[in-house]
Amino acid sequence: MSHVVEIATKVRDPLAVRAGCHRLGLGAPVEGEFKLFSQTVRGLAVQLNQWRYPVVFDTAAGNVQYDNYEGRWGDPLQLDTFLQAYAVEKAKLEARKQGYSVSEQSLPDGSIKLTVGAGGAA
Repeated sequence: MSHVVEIATKVRDPLAVRAGCHRLGLGAPVEGEFKLFSQTVRGLAVQLNQWRYPVVFDTAAGNVQYDNYEGRWGDPLQLDTFLQAYAVEKAKLEARKQGYSVSEQSLPDGSIKLTVGAGGAA
């Protein structure tokens, strides 16, 4: 039996943020206060490649704050790629916590297929 799940990403898990950074070869996320051009925000920051300012996650609310000046200071595709990595890592962490195995497959359209099965961590 097959189930298709669409996931709307709220970033709430610092461990999955760290795993997403590792997956993409980014530096480790940093907790603190960060200046985004005209305002200062607090949260868990990730520095995306070639972005002027970090992306800052409020993991309590699940929200993301950033200033990429409509793409001039950072390619939105980088953020989309990070959110995809976060969602994949979060799903894998949760499946493994419950004793399921997980395998993944990159698809030609850029999406990632996760297969969750009974029988221990993979």
